[in-house]
Amino acid sequence: MTDPQVAMVMMGSFVASILLGFPICFTLVAMGVGFGYYAYAPPNWFEHPLQNQIFDLLVNQTYSVMINDVLVAVPLFLFMGYIVERANIVERLFFSLNIAARFVPGAMAVAALMTCAIFATAVGIVGAVVTLMGLLAFPALLKAGYDEKLSAGVVCAGGCLGILIPPSIMLIVYGAISGVSVVRLYAGALLPGFLLAGLYIMYVIIRAKLNPKLAPKPPKEQTDIPNKELFMMLLTSVFPLTVLILAVLGSILFGLATPSEAASVGAFGSIILAASSKELTWKRLRDSVYLTTRTSAMVCWLFVGSWTFSSVFSYLGGHHVIEEFVIGLNLPPVAFLVLAQFIIFLLGWPLEWSEIIIIFVPIFLPLLDAFNIDPLFFGILVAYNLQTSFLTPPMAMSCYYLKGIAPPHIQLTTIFKGSMPFLFMVLLAMVILYNFPFITTWLPGLVYGVH
Repeated sequence: MTDPQVAMVMMGSFVASILLGFPICFTLVAMGVGFGYYAYAPPNWFEHPLQNQIFDLLVNQTYSVMINDVLVAVPLFLFMGYIVERANIVERLFFSLNIAARFVPGAMAVAALMTCAIFATAVGIVGAVVTLMGLLAFPALLKAGYDEKLSAGVVCAGGCLGILIPPSIMLIVYGAISGVSVVRLYAGALLPGFLLAGLYIMYVIIRAKLNPKLAPKPPKEQTDIPNKELFMMLLTSVFPLTVLILAVLGSILFGLATPSEAASVGAFGSIILAASSKELTWKRLRDSVYLTTRTSAMVCWLFVGSWTFSSVFSYLGGHHVIEEFVIGLNLPPVAFLVLAQFIIFLLGWPLEWSEIIIIFVPIFLPLLDAFNIDPLFFGILVAYNLQTSFLTPPMAMSCYYLKGIAPPHIQLTTIFKGSMPFLFMVLLAMVILYNFPFITTWLPGLVYGVH
């Protein structure tokens, strides 16, 4: 068996292992070390069985992850998100935006989407946003007489926006994998993120306008609040969190701080925000540190395993085989993009976004030059695509998050049906981005020049 054939067996074994339910981090490390022991074995390996370069490679990859400046931002942004999540800021935010949008059709659903966009931007953790909004906004929507499917779709789709809208943890991870500047990625994701959130809001408004029964108007006594009081409500709920997000994002985009430095400011700012809201307790701080450590460790070990696996896979000639096969298809760039996004879409069913980005996206990255595709543009498309993986049955994780805390009478099929129109909005946004790529490239080019 030739080395490229061994590489294909390696990839097939890995896919089979994760489908059987083996832990992905440890499977990557085990596959990398096992096949790497064969790949790097010296002629006299039986005389010195432990003298194999794969062990040096594993240590070097672990050290590379530990000293990676880009990845430092991951635990800091995670900590910021967990603190904000536990500061009970979202309830006031949702209530204030609901009152402010009272004259808009489907006002409460629009307020829920706006809250999701702001909260998801600050937190960046899909499960946390969907769960919290499912506990807060979903019962309020049902109590107000909103359609069950529409309400479920709003919470599920809105909770996924944190993957795309900066400061996104996913974009940090993609930047570390692809070598694209995180600053440029944030600038490139800003307009596409607003585009998708805008499509969600526009869909809700149009549905509520065409069929008012789906989103009844609230009673006048619930919305008859003086403008001065409404202004103070917005000032105390929207303003602090918005300032925190803008401070973090603005310092990155305008070159005042690196993503890691800005993440430090965000983490410190979230503590001040929670303390000023009198919601900072020792238990919440301890829980946030624990969750941050656990999630960061998972991401770091995914990097170690993935880089070890990819190094061995490439050394055996696996990347070369895939590259030759894809180039041999003579696909135009658009067809290659569609093929790559379709594969990532399928991978989104059994895998989390972190696993897709760290393990499988690097397979496509060497092919981008051959098709003259900007890695920044490709990354934003992937971020869009990962929205679909959270909304597409039967493995729509955001739907399962909501089902876990929804009232018993809400069926999973109802949540699935409610998510489908928003899934089509994501696909529409991807089509728009395919046809108008300047939506992604214009702002990075304007601020930082042509790359």
